[in-house]
Amino acid sequence: MNSSLNMAHIQFLLEGAFWTVILSLMAFGGGGLVGFLVALGRIAPLRGVRFVVSAYVQLIQGTPLLIIMFMIYFGLPSLGFNISPLLAAGVSLTLYASAYLGEIWRGCLQAVPRAQWEAAECLALSRTQRLLKVILPQAVRLATPPTVGFSVQIIKNTSLASVVGFVELARAGQLINNSIFEPFITYLIVSFLYFCLCFPVSVLSRRLERRALVNKTARQNAAIATTA
Repeated sequence: MNSSLNMAHIQFLLEGAFWTVILSLMAFGGGGLVGFLVALGRIAPLRGVRFVVSAYVQLIQGTPLLIIMFMIYFGLPSLGFNISPLLAAGVSLTLYASAYLGEIWRGCLQAVPRAQWEAAECLALSRTQRLLKVILPQAVRLATPPTVGFSVQIIKNTSLASVVGFVELARAGQLINNSIFEPFITYLIVSFLYFCLCFPVSVLSRRLERRALVNKTARQNAAIATTA
């Protein structure tokens, strides 16, 4: 047994980082698909649909992600479903991400000026056409910065997958520390790898936010100039 950190341990941590990325992509992709439906449900004309979707959002946001993972990984087998750690972590993070992304996107849809909805309605467009051709293109510009920013939270929350036995970056660091008993250097490297994953996404989010602010200011100035 090796008593100090070596290249084999570094390679194991890099493999853990790779699975962290895979799990993050699963969560963001699945959460994005479900979150889009959540956002549409939150602004649906039917009150019953809005109530059900709102209850789903409140339930997921009010339940710790750790508890959701426990329920998926340990609860489903008791009902006869055999589920792997990767699938359990992916499903749990998908549910978590869908509730938050759905609320982010719902706010962006409702942030589009009401006059845009009314103008599209005057063109005799159906509700679906109004959403796809008029509202969504404007909401996407508003939603991009907070969506990219939330992806940082998804990356960091993948560390909770270690509680169901999935070996991602945090779990890889834990296993290495249990074998060499060098917690400072081990978790320092783990922290550095998380930083390498999250920092570029944070920078991209800030740049997109500044660009959105500049574009908004330019549109406002153009509107003022036109009015004058």
